[in-house]
Amino acid sequence: MLMAVARKPRASGGRLTNREMVSVSRVGLGAAFALIASVVMMELLCGAQARHIGVLTAAPVLAAAFVSWRQVLAVGAVSTTVATLVALPNGADNEKLVASFVNIIFIVLGTAVAAVLGVYRQRQAERFIELSKLASAAQGAVLRPLGPQLGQLSIAARYISASAAADIGGDLYEAVDTPYGVRMIIGDVRGKGLDAVRLASIVLGSYRHVAYERADLRAVVADLDKAVARNVGDEDFVTAALVEERGGTLTIVNCGHPPPLLLRRGEVIELTPPAPAPPLGFMPVVRPRVERLEPGDRLLFYTDGLAEARRDGEFFPTAGRAWRLLGHGTVADGLASLESALVEWVRGRLDDDIALVLMEYAGAHDATDPVPRWEIGGASSPALT
Repeated sequence: MLMAVARKPRASGGRLTNREMVSVSRVGLGAAFALIASVVMMELLCGAQARHIGVLTAAPVLAAAFVSWRQVLAVGAVSTTVATLVALPNGADNEKLVASFVNIIFIVLGTAVAAVLGVYRQRQAERFIELSKLASAAQGAVLRPLGPQLGQLSIAARYISASAAADIGGDLYEAVDTPYGVRMIIGDVRGKGLDAVRLASIVLGSYRHVAYERADLRAVVADLDKAVARNVGDEDFVTAALVEERGGTLTIVNCGHPPPLLLRRGEVIELTPPAPAPPLGFMPVVRPRVERLEPGDRLLFYTDGLAEARRDGEFFPTAGRAWRLLGHGTVADGLASLESALVEWVRGRLDDDIALVLMEYAGAHDATDPVPRWEIGGASSPALT
């Protein structure tokens, strides 16, 4: 069984890997030296009729956009040397000699300016890398790896970041094995950046506590709603779906979140709630949806980044392609296929982060596992506090 890890692949506009950065540097150096070679060729072809060495000033400036300041100085040194060698045959012509000398001075000055730009660009790149590391650390502290097995459920999770500046956002998920069964939450905080991560951490921290304490999922929702309301403004909220699996009975309560998909024997069923409820922060009153699971059933939970992913105005057909993408291999294999298809669909350009959780039910060891009465609407449902 594969370990389920919150992986953050780079969408279009994301940070470059080390190998890609080396490749870009090579391209920059290649372009700079190609420019130098072109100037030399023009000088050889034009002979004494034209002087083009002033164009060599552009070589270190071009390199500064791609390479370190040390490499910029190296390009500038080569440009200056080439310009000097080209100018030597004009030693007897004072006018041409003065013009060549002025051009060489401009090359030296251009190299100095380009080196300064290179230092600034390198510092910005280092700050960007540090920010990305801090953001990834913050995200990792909020989202813990899931699974690979909880009770009778195999679980895999994936986090796909659309952020170019840092892999950080407000999507959240957690799964725990409690005395009331396996419980899972998936949610999406309105907004981006550190404020969204802060609220996501508050929701997850509260959930990790109350999921073990409350027998009724509706009571869990009430507690989470209070936690959100205490920490957000009037227009902030968190959409969420809460799930409980106990003895093969699946219970879902939905607070303004995209409904999960049930994959069963080649069919895809959207598990819409019996009645709509607002997100956490707006005092949702939820009605649970109860399903009896069959061995081999798979459940896909996702945030609205997937529901809103589109290309040329056409949304990604999640339900239409779910079985082909998610119905094979392990649950981790299924999510990998979904991610690949999604990135291809949007041509690598995502507008929002996406959290994905895929579960597979193996079947209960004991079919007589008790089902909490509140799940089936029993009269003894505990009061919400």
